[in-house]
Amino acid sequence: MKRLPESELEIMMIIWRHEGPVNRMEIEEHLQKDVAAPTVLSFLNRLEAKGFVSVEKIGKVNWYTPLVKEEEYLQKESKNIIQKMYRNSLKNFVAALYDGNGLSEEDMEELRKFLEEKRKKK
Repeated sequence: MKRLPESELEIMMIIWRHEGPVNRMEIEEHLQKDVAAPTVLSFLNRLEAKGFVSVEKIGKVNWYTPLVKEEEYLQKESKNIIQKMYRNSLKNFVAALYDGNGLSEEDMEELRKFLEEKRKKK
């Protein structure tokens, strides 16, 4: 699975969060910045070519459906980030967040509970 550039990832995030197929106009409504329709279509064509979405033409409108699950993509990207930036160490990743004041007390409690749940499942 290929890593998506930020512009294509933004569009995929919109598609993933939409219930059912979505068209270009609906995608444009949710973009953070104004992007010309031909540019959005270009991104959608790239996503189709990469196998991230399928397209179905109904009348004059193209409807896009995700072929890759959001969880699957995010899991792979998370692993890549930890491998490349933190020498494959989850501890180094969490330490970078903590040392940069990125973790609140609530975050640490949530992480502790998550780890306890994972430990119980093993």
